[in-house]
Amino acid sequence: MAVLEETPKTHVKPAAVRRVYKCQCGRPVFFRNSVCLACNTPLGYEPALGLICPLAPGPEPETWTIVGDVGEKGRLYRQCANLTSPSTCNWLVRAGSEGVPRQLCISCRLNRTIPDLSIAANGENWRRIEVAKRRLVSSLLALGLPVKPQVEGEPGGLAFDFLSSLPAGPRVVTGHAWGVITLNIEEADDSTREGIREQLHEPYRTLLGHLRHEVGHYYWDRLVAGTKWLDGFRELFGDEQQDYDKALQLHYQQGPPPNWGEKYVSAYASSHPWEDWAETWAHYLHMSETLDTASSFNLDIESVEMPFEGFKPETLDPPDKDFLHFINSWSRFTAVLNELSLSMGLRDFYPFVLSRSSAAKLHFIHRLVEGQRS
Repeated sequence: MAVLEETPKTHVKPAAVRRVYKCQCGRPVFFRNSVCLACNTPLGYEPALGLICPLAPGPEPETWTIVGDVGEKGRLYRQCANLTSPSTCNWLVRAGSEGVPRQLCISCRLNRTIPDLSIAANGENWRRIEVAKRRLVSSLLALGLPVKPQVEGEPGGLAFDFLSSLPAGPRVVTGHAWGVITLNIEEADDSTREGIREQLHEPYRTLLGHLRHEVGHYYWDRLVAGTKWLDGFRELFGDEQQDYDKALQLHYQQGPPPNWGEKYVSAYASSHPWEDWAETWAHYLHMSETLDTASSFNLDIESVEMPFEGFKPETLDPPDKDFLHFINSWSRFTAVLNELSLSMGLRDFYPFVLSRSSAAKLHFIHRLVEGQRS
């Protein structure tokens, strides 16, 4: 990466998850919508199709059919039972689905513990968390990754606990263990989360970022541990068998090594190979969904007029022209988005710089995900 050059003008591959939707009236609707604001048509997200769909009443009470030429003709759906809860879930459940408790959608069925809704502030906190989680789950499904609810007895399944610290008890720590992702619901409060971000000198801290990081730990257990991918993981990320607690303690006492940016996607990634994996996994999801969203809106990233120092083919082993274009498109796109954010007086949209080492790790994750999808 010694010279500035223009990357070839090729097209980004089709989006795995689309973020452009239309109502039957032709007006645009969005991922979070449960009704069209233009014509009042009910809407629902069909996770198997990856679409926000206009709905018409079905032949049975509280059932719906999808309007238009998508999905299986005549298929009946129910709205997720959490539509009327503070989480305001707009996802659909196929009518007659065996073993679906309380008519909850696939995203809501992952919940093992929700916040105590008798506390007034918890309803809004839960809503914010679920908005982020639904976006995460929709991406995981679109990427072909296994998403099975642990609370239904699924071996190797995934579950979420959304907890708050008790006044006289220990503070709830966000983390992952044995397929259960725990999130301290104080992270849903913007001022609290921003205070923690500044205290830890982090350039980025969001609910969606937390969930993407912690689900990375889950997929390491599910897709890397004890598989053919483990040796490749250790070559790139290091030996995960080193003492985890001791490594984190040392990180918080001494901070990251001075040259961490040469090897890691973030300072925290330098603390232990498992954290390096989870941080890099989160960045891969940041990249793939953001580029998918741009592709959904037909944004032409390649038309950006910018001398660009791209990653070279020798960065990747094995060579991968498609991923090289993916990561170079990301670098080009975020350079522009950073300038747009600064134009609004905000922080950088993507406050990170990817090294050759980070690119190789991202490529490893890309190959694993593509293997799952195929």
